Amino acid sequence: QVQLVESGGGLVQAGGSLRLSCAASGRTFSMYAMGWFRQAPGKEREFVAAMSGGGYNTYYGDSAKDRFTISRDNAKNMGYLQMNSLKPEDTAVYYCNLGRTFRADGRPGDYWGQGTQVTVSS
Repeated sequence: QVQLVESGGGLVQAGGSLRLSCAASGRTFSMYAMGWFRQAPGKEREFVAAMSGGGYNTYYGDSAKDRFTISRDNAKNMGYLQMNSLKPEDTAVYYCNLGRTFRADGRPGDYWGQGTQVTVSS
């Protein structure tokens, strides 16, 4: 079983930055592809970014390209999402996700964290 805990969310002004963290436990982190998803109130869940287990492959959703960067530190069982140039429309609960296979189609893996709230004020 895999447990995921996100942190790093908060309130930030438009144009600012946040770095989300995802702490993983339970299994060998490097065996899993990692992804970030988000869900705003009243909207469907949206794919943000994904990275392969070894960190060599990445894939970004349209909303994240050129502004967000996904990364991971397998030695620490940690994943990250660096978010720059934040916009009010980035306001959402952000979820860390792990799966057996790296996917470049935005589909999630099996394991989810509880989410962390990101609020961007205008």
